[in-house]
Amino acid sequence: MNVDIFVDTNILVYAHDRDAKEKHAKAKGLVELLWESRQMPSLSVQVLQELHVNLLRKGIEIEHSGRICSRYLSWRVVDNTRHLFQRGLADQRRWQLSYWDALIVAAARQAGASTLWSEDLNEGQNYDGVVVVNPLK
Repeated sequence: MNVDIFVDTNILVYAHDRDAKEKHAKAKGLVELLWESRQMPSLSVQVLQELHVNLLRKGIEIEHSGRICSRYLSWRVVDNTRHLFQRGLADQRRWQLSYWDALIVAAARQAGASTLWSEDLNEGQNYDGVVVVNPLK
């Protein structure tokens, strides 16, 4: 499996949230496929931060959440930088997105991904070569 995918927070949250039932099963299977691929997918530090906070909200202990999130550090991780901050601002203005969604789009582009897995953004939208796909549909 050749992977050119940037994974948004919601997909990872569902992969670890057993209470999400059908979405959990689907997201877990998708993430497992990504783990088996030769070329690791990408995500950002923002995604890891959001994942950690959401796992804590769901009652997962800090240490366990930290281990889950740290495991994803073996994927291609886009760091929060000044440049990414500026790209997020520009994308927010251009695409009329929330700043946090714009930062996800900017990070996906910086990672070189052509596909952004997200349930939150408009499926099929092309953000300068990064196309949003909702893999949970």
